[in-house]
Amino acid sequence: MYRKEIKVIDCTIRDGGLMNEWQFSDEFVKAVYNSLVEAGVDYMEIGYKSSEKAYSREENGPWKFCDEKDLRRIVGENKTALKLSCMADIGRIDFADIQPKKESVVDMIRVACYVHQMDKAIALAEHCMDKGYETTINLMAVSKVNERDLDEALSDVAKSRVPALYIVDSFGSMYCEQIELLARKYFKAMPDKVIGIHAHNNMQLAFSNTITAIIEGCNLVDSTLLGLGRGAGNCHTETLLAFLKNPKFKLKPIFQVIQEHLIPLQQKIDWGYHIPYLITGMLNEHPKSAMEWMDSDEKYNFVKFYNSMTETPF
Repeated sequence: MYRKEIKVIDCTIRDGGLMNEWQFSDEFVKAVYNSLVEAGVDYMEIGYKSSEKAYSREENGPWKFCDEKDLRRIVGENKTALKLSCMADIGRIDFADIQPKKESVVDMIRVACYVHQMDKAIALAEHCMDKGYETTINLMAVSKVNERDLDEALSDVAKSRVPALYIVDSFGSMYCEQIELLARKYFKAMPDKVIGIHAHNNMQLAFSNTITAIIEGCNLVDSTLLGLGRGAGNCHTETLLAFLKNPKFKLKPIFQVIQEHLIPLQQKIDWGYHIPYLITGMLNEHPKSAMEWMDSDEKYNFVKFYNSMTETPF
């Protein structure tokens, strides 16, 4: 059976943009949007809210900034059941960059931070709430956080007005047992908050880790079409919808957009499971070194990359 409280957030454009600097065509973004509307998905994370002080518009596509004119070019007034989400990174956006909700088609702003930035994340998230938005905090790289720092961060969120906090396996390094322990820790520290899961697929565990989080009571679940996302990518939207068995979800529109748009894109952008991403995942390291390796002429020299990461002499 299904749990109606579960909400699916498709991050294809936002997370997938990390592979091409958000240079998606309007046709591609519209196709993703239309497919998610037809499929009954709850949220589409269409990109980032970023300051031009932090990023260049010459190097990054429009979905790094999500200006209203660009959003409305794709979704109009978005008079559908699909809600729109944007992500805001601490240190890369100013409070003044957040316009009132009544002036925007965006419904939710998710604040991404590292553990030492939690005070700033709470302040920005509550600012977004005051502007009229739904909000979450996505605590990144939790696999690198020591227990005392995590306990303090959870305590701070528990005392805040922020309604939801995410477990984020940024490096795709975690196993189901770790997700289970973290979910229980989060719920114990914050029994009145909603907990979410954002999993990466470096070790082919994004889907199983997401299932574990759901079993433990997490009701916000992230995914991307065909796993399109940074490096090894994410839990697949199509796999997740099939698992959830909620009758409101329709798989045919998802298969259609994958067939017509994601498969052709895969010939140009090389995302998904590869051994260099496995290596950074098992070492609990950021995938940037693996991404650089995958862009080199030695992308299939797995032993050399393994040696470079482990300093193994042979």
